[in-house]
Amino acid sequence: MHTATGAYVLHALPPAERALFEEHMALCEPCEVEVRELTETAARLGTALAARPAPELKAEVLRRIDAVRQEPPRVDGDRAPEARGRLRVRRPPGAVRGAGRWALAACLAAAAGLGGIAVWQQQEAESARSAARRAEQSAAAVTAVLAAPDAQAASGRLSGGATGTVVVSRERDRAVFVAAGLPELPEGRVYQLWFADGDGREEMRPAGLLNGGGSGAVLMEGRVANASGMGVTVEPAGGSERPTTKPIAAMELPV
Repeated sequence: MHTATGAYVLHALPPAERALFEEHMALCEPCEVEVRELTETAARLGTALAARPAPELKAEVLRRIDAVRQEPPRVDGDRAPEARGRLRVRRPPGAVRGAGRWALAACLAAAAGLGGIAVWQQQEAESARSAARRAEQSAAAVTAVLAAPDAQAASGRLSGGATGTVVVSRERDRAVFVAAGLPELPEGRVYQLWFADGDGREEMRPAGLLNGGGSGAVLMEGRVANASGMGVTVEPAGGSERPTTKPIAAMELPV
């Protein structure tokens, strides 16, 4: 079971073997440590790789792996007391100490050749953490405007039976738009918010997007400044520099 650490890190074990190895790892501290270190090493190797590996690399690595035995982790009695009396690991006679290291390096090279699975998982986890941080920051910014001592609100009806409320804090110079009952838009279309600095459409400036529909609150992009009103239009995905459709809502900002 000790020789399965590399394959486990690369998610190369069949489900049944993976389950058996995880049961083993729960009782084997050296394997647990090696899995953690291999995961970190594979991630670093993948991020350091700047060139696409040669097509024959995978076959060559797999060919050499068959000829080199991975050195099992040494189980120290003081570090793993739960294993004492039932687990003894010995290096086979004549084994080359560096052979296990080569097998380890070969496994990591295979990770790059197989698409960098460990790196992808790390990047996915980091993307999720970044998204969570952005959501937390956005919620905090919305709350700050809604809870501002000078916050004032104005409400209106949107087309399709939806309602909208804009909350403005002149002290913070920011505004929040709260929508309820917005219908879902077809693919490739988004709701776009605007600040109106004058009476004409040409004086409306972009203030953020509302993807999809439904209900929710969003911090409008940019400062309120001298805006006297706000509007909502339906625009192509990504938004527009100027409104391209008739506003489905237009409200004056509270003074």
